[in-house]
Amino acid sequence: MNFWDDKFNIDEYLYGKEANSFLKEILMDLPKGKILFVCEGEGRNSVYAAKLGFEVFAFDSSSVGRDKALRLANDNDVNIDYDLRDALDIDYPENTFDYIVLIFAHFPSEIRQSIHHKLYNCLNNNGKIIMEAFNPKQLDFTSGGPKNIDMLYTKTLIQNDFPKLEILLLEEKQIILNEGDLHQGQAEVVRFIGKKSIS
Repeated sequence: MNFWDDKFNIDEYLYGKEANSFLKEILMDLPKGKILFVCEGEGRNSVYAAKLGFEVFAFDSSSVGRDKALRLANDNDVNIDYDLRDALDIDYPENTFDYIVLIFAHFPSEIRQSIHHKLYNCLNNNGKIIMEAFNPKQLDFTSGGPKNIDMLYTKTLIQNDFPKLEILLLEEKQIILNEGDLHQGQAEVVRFIGKKSIS
């Protein structure tokens, strides 16, 4: 059993069943389209998007997380196309998705750029990447996230990983998290929306 299988192997949803609040705010204003959720875990965000009418795709390396996500989708009478795969094995065709979502999808530096580059390639022209992640100041808090600074994201890091995206939003911000048992309290995040524009 992998790390996330072990963590997700309880009846409760570790991060709750409600979608991430930043994502909810963004999705409300977007035209419907094909959307990919990266390292989606137990499905709270992908199920929310499906309820809004998006064509939803997701993946994660945890079979336990996938099973819980599909159960949550069934409970909400929606369909999500959820693959079991590692982020290093992204092989979607180029120009596939209108939106790609990374909500607290943290990767170590030795693989992060490769994963982000693959995600950029499978984004449609005029498509958007939507991200919320913990920044290094999160190490001072106990509200969640990796305790390894190498896995935390800054504005500069995101700009360097997605140099061809037009920046629509890029900010570091202190927020209050209320997402299940594992994301609770004051937190330091970086938020990013980038648009792929190829003339």
